[in-house]
Amino acid sequence: MSRFDLAVIGSGPGGYRAAVLAALRGLKVVIVEKGDWGGCCLNRGCVPKKAWYHSARLVAASRGHAARGIEGALHGDLAQAWRHQHAVVASVRESYVDYLKRLGVTLLQGAAQFADRNTLTVAGSRRIAAGHVIIATGSTPFVPPNLPLCRDRILTTDDLFDRRVPAGKRIAVIGSGVIGSEFAFILGMLGQEVVWLMQQVPLAHSRFSVPARKVLLEALAEYGIGARTASRVVHADTGADKVVLTLPDGSRETVDWVLLGAGRRPHTAGLDLPAAGVEVDDAGFIRVDDYQRTAAQAVYAIGDVANRAMTSNHALAEAAVAVGNIVAPQSCRRDSRAVPEVIYSALELARIGLNEDQAEALGLEPAIGFSAFTANPAALGQGDARGFVRIVADTDTGHLLGAEIVGSDASELIHMTGLDFGSGEALKRLAGMAYNHPARAEEILNATETLAAKWGLQKEIFGVAAVPPSGKQE
Repeated sequence: MSRFDLAVIGSGPGGYRAAVLAALRGLKVVIVEKGDWGGCCLNRGCVPKKAWYHSARLVAASRGHAARGIEGALHGDLAQAWRHQHAVVASVRESYVDYLKRLGVTLLQGAAQFADRNTLTVAGSRRIAAGHVIIATGSTPFVPPNLPLCRDRILTTDDLFDRRVPAGKRIAVIGSGVIGSEFAFILGMLGQEVVWLMQQVPLAHSRFSVPARKVLLEALAEYGIGARTASRVVHADTGADKVVLTLPDGSRETVDWVLLGAGRRPHTAGLDLPAAGVEVDDAGFIRVDDYQRTAAQAVYAIGDVANRAMTSNHALAEAAVAVGNIVAPQSCRRDSRAVPEVIYSALELARIGLNEDQAEALGLEPAIGFSAFTANPAALGQGDARGFVRIVADTDTGHLLGAEIVGSDASELIHMTGLDFGSGEALKRLAGMAYNHPARAEEILNATETLAAKWGLQKEIFGVAAVPPSGKQE
């Protein structure tokens, strides 16, 4: 039986980062994967979706090219987009596996099952022992009972990236969450006719503000993409070349195929968690503490399998917490508020920390700083000035509580607000930085300065008291 300091189950972003961090700290590491190396994120999630999103944004932006003196229009080709993402994924996977090997990480292919908290069986026969185990098995798409999967007719996003795109241009996208909001735009820009069906308004359960969601829906409408609420599918009749969907009002929609975006569920099947003493909650998520430890002290869990946020960003952050605590017990605590959340759609929506409602629920009085891109020279020069920056701070201390950015490059800009997040220095650093001009990032500074002036927080943020109206210091 082979022995290791750490065994990682699952090679998605969380599992991969955990294995890398542990190896860099000198631990003897094995990583076990029963499917494709890189997990869902690399093979049928974040990476291929981001490739498609970039293509979708190019097509969308081309509609304003004529005003810029650029002739010609771009048109999406979903079949070619699929081939492109497939090549991108293969390239990333190759470098990914190569790096693990160069770090000395042992890679085992096959399903893992606990024999006890320190022993795993891989592929039904090989046994390995490990001082610690990290479960990073991710999640699987939720398939509604009334929309059973049917090859090339009713698909999950996993199916969409695993197999070549089905024939037909008219697609029903099911779901009001992040998946539905992203793929309604992406598929629409890549040449498909999208019918977007859901029960509630898009992103109703997200932590993004009402203004952010409103701006996104307006942007989607400009591209001819509208959300049909109160339209949860009642029944689906699947034919050889079409799907007929029956809606609550008795009407029917005929489409070529259906893409399910109804959320995901934690994946723990086959692990035999009771053998390790690992507990799950009523929704199937593995229970963990603030150190990512399960009920079995030597076993940790990270990412979708243990976090209801179910994002790769959380998995990556939690990998660092788990490995940190394996190396130095109880040295690192999870802070999900410091992890950015991003939506890639007709506009990028990005946020970090608390929103106003969450701050008020904690007994805080939030102060808001706002600055729009409508007057930003860089955004105007790009012809893409929709969106804004909102900063949420504590009225009493001037500490950064959260931030929200809507518009192009929001997914990159949000990282600036994460600097020193959780400390009293965050807004001071943003206010004291030197900025490139013209740049979208300047609106982060403007929002911070507006917040300080509006809420009387100049001393807390700038280190100096406000000058009285007379212009003289008191």
